[in-house]
Amino acid sequence: MRSLGIVALPLLACVPVGGQQPDFTVSGLLGYQRGLGVEVLATASNFAQGFPFSARLRVGRTATDPGDPATARKVFINDATNGTPVEHGHTWDGGLDILVPRGRHSRLWAGVRYTHFLGNFKFIGGNEDFDVRSASWGFAGGADLTFPMSPRLALLVSAGAEVYSSGRLQAHDTSYSPNGQNVNPRSGFTYQDADRAVNQPKLRPTLMVGVSRRLGR
Repeated sequence: MRSLGIVALPLLACVPVGGQQPDFTVSGLLGYQRGLGVEVLATASNFAQGFPFSARLRVGRTATDPGDPATARKVFINDATNGTPVEHGHTWDGGLDILVPRGRHSRLWAGVRYTHFLGNFKFIGGNEDFDVRSASWGFAGGADLTFPMSPRLALLVSAGAEVYSSGRLQAHDTSYSPNGQNVNPRSGFTYQDADRAVNQPKLRPTLMVGVSRRLGR
């Protein structure tokens, strides 16, 4: 996604300067983010002389409860009630963190986030199958603990929280915006109704566990 490329630019700039050799670490994590989530992390350290912090790029996917099918159908599609609802949802997430060491095996981190939410609602026997989408920016903060397993491998435990702004919600030819500039809204419904119908990310606690590997020398 284009927005993930924008987030990644600062990390891509971490190249050797004046003989300085950066340290790179890649990590894979699995855990809870209001649903089962997986993440891949790439961390650069020691990329500028005297600079005490590290930079980390993250990309992940989280399975999530998309919301209430009956309400979403009324807000975005029509007032029909037939069919058996089946729903699933997920987010694709990107982020850039700055990490501050707080000891040999612990770090604090804070950064920006970008998330793309998709909730799918299907009514079997009711001839309805539609997606609700949104995208928004946010901020995150937390802490890491590392437990060395070998000179290059370590167990990584990461905990924190993410806060996102409200994004425009869109399905078929209908969309609802936080500023009230809605497109083809269903009669009597507002952005607040659409926001209550689906579970786009807002405040999301995170607890992830995985393995890190240091690259290079």
